[in-house]
Amino acid sequence: MKKLRTAIIGQGRSGRNIHGRFFLSKGNAFAEVIAVVDFDPERRERALQEYPGCEVYADYRELFQRDDLDLVVNTTFSDLHYSVTKDLLGHGFNVVVEKPMARSYYECSDLIRTAKEKGVLLAVFQQTMLAPFYTNARDAVKSGKLGKIRQISIRYNGFSRRWDWQTMQCRLGGSLYNTGPHPVSFALDMLDFDPETQLVYSKLSVEQTSGDADDYAKLILTAPGKPVVDVEVSSIDAFKGPIIKVQGSQGTLQLNPDRSYTTKYVIPGENPERPLIREPLKDEDGLPVYCREELQFHEETVENPQYPWDESSRRFYEMVYNKLTADVPMAVTAEMAAQIIRIIETAHAQNPLPVWCNKEG
Repeated sequence: MKKLRTAIIGQGRSGRNIHGRFFLSKGNAFAEVIAVVDFDPERRERALQEYPGCEVYADYRELFQRDDLDLVVNTTFSDLHYSVTKDLLGHGFNVVVEKPMARSYYECSDLIRTAKEKGVLLAVFQQTMLAPFYTNARDAVKSGKLGKIRQISIRYNGFSRRWDWQTMQCRLGGSLYNTGPHPVSFALDMLDFDPETQLVYSKLSVEQTSGDADDYAKLILTAPGKPVVDVEVSSIDAFKGPIIKVQGSQGTLQLNPDRSYTTKYVIPGENPERPLIREPLKDEDGLPVYCREELQFHEETVENPQYPWDESSRRFYEMVYNKLTADVPMAVTAEMAAQIIRIIETAHAQNPLPVWCNKEG
């Protein structure tokens, strides 16, 4: 199988430690890195050693001289995702752009329109939507085992401080733009990416970060006939709880911190019906009692043995490869990523934060 000839723009934590790490792994049967772009000369020199045979550039626009690239991966600063991706698409490149896709739904729509006009692929690295820990749990929810789903709670929480560029609004930083695309993608997916989904409540604040961008976010979403979804991305939660908790009329699912998931549910008909008693309840001695019974539950735990980020990256790039080589429809589309940004953009519009950082210092 011929691998996609690929360029990576950026050799930071994402470009090197996620995308580059996968491309150098045994699980990669899809892409070969032949070009690397980074403004830092030390990173360019390191790339020459880490990606044998690649060429390095200081400016992504130097790639425009090449006609042998099948794919370009854009892992620039978040505030550059839109402009750099727009330029690449305009020059006829297939592009994978890191999340967040862009700052606004308008920018996302503009990228989608440009890709269609140029006849090229635009893919957004929302890889956790393909991670086994999530897809297995989602399938269990969709199976009907839990009955009618009423509430879904999603937590990407911890207790920590940050002081890097990801804490700056001018860099499109903050927890919601940086980490938020993962839990918001789960929320929208659980709502079937319903176009009528609304953000009915949001709260953003700055608590521990050294910059001016949010590190606490609370969102509540719903759609007609769909459950309520409660999303948190918090840096002030010192207790590890479930990543996802789904409450249904017949039971509950928890996606645990170790990324196993547990379901606890009842089976209709196994617990006798309880007819309504209108008079106060009392025992055989006439003393008042509370409604209490021991329901027959079933409980199952499913482990997810794969390291989630390796497998989710593999599934993502397999999807991109199949699209480019056999025109197989994408499971995670740019249109989905645009809906994620629509929610995040709305939360920021509802909660404007003071801006005091700048790129110069």
